[in-house]
Parts: sequence; structure tokens; C-alpha cells
Amino acid sequence: MEVWVGLFVAAGFAALFMLAMKVSNMSTVSSGDGYEIFARFGNIGGLNVRSPVRASGVLVGRVSKINYDSRTFEAIVTLTIENQFNQFPTDTTASIFTAGLLGEQYVSLTPGAEDAVLKQGDTIMFSDSAMVLERIIGKIVTDKLSE
Repeated sequence: MEVWVGLFVAAGFAALFMLAMKVSNMSTVSSGDGYEIFARFGNIGGLNVRSPVRASGVLVGRVSKINYDSRTFEAIVTLTIENQFNQFPTDTTASIFTAGLLGEQYVSLTPGAEDAVLKQGDTIMFSDSAMVLERIIGKIVTDKLSE
């Protein structure tokens, strides 16, 4: 009986560990194979390191670093894209979206039509900043008060 209780407790800890890894975006351990590209945003909202990078809803990479450029006052987001997804055109657009109403934020890549593709160290020229919920609500309230 004690062995069964011990196995049940161990299985419970394993399940909690798996849940913690899933919630913290560490469940997909990257092999390190990939190339880095950069995107500049005026506002990244709640985007974090290890946030997903998706194209057409498919996970193609992760955010690996976020820096701030004090000359242009923009956030520079480093995206690590898996090597198998190496055909993004140079006119690809990067946008920051939220999964669901209060879900995690992620970077969405929308491919363009150019023949040339993004390579290691390239910068995405077109980007759409995050929509900040507080700013949208503030604008609605301000508009209603001015009427």
C-alpha cells in the first residue's frame, strides 16, 4: 500500500512539473538550431522573452531577447526562427497580438511577396505594435466624455 501511495505522489509531482513547464513556455526546449532576425516596435505591451513567434498560427520560433534603443525610442525584439522555416520574404510584417482576451502575447509573422528571404541578422522592416487594452479603454472613455 505504501508503494502505491508513493507512486501516486510521484505521479502528482510529475504532473505539476509538466503543468509548470507548459505555463512558463519552457515545455518546448529548442535545440538551439535557428537563425536570429530583428523587429522594431514602438510598443511591445506585455511581450516577454520566450513568447511564441507564429506564422499562420504555426509556432515557427521564440522571442529570444528584448532590448531598448535609446536613440530611436523603440524596442528591438530578437526573434529566433527555427531553421526549417527559412523562407520568409524580406517584406514580411511582424505584429504583436494577444491570444484571447487576456492571454499571452505573441509575435505574428505575415509573409510578403518578395523573392529575397530573411537571413541571419536581418531586420524586419514592417512592424505593428501591440494594442494596449488600457490605452483603448482610455480613448473610448475620453471620446464619450467629450460628447
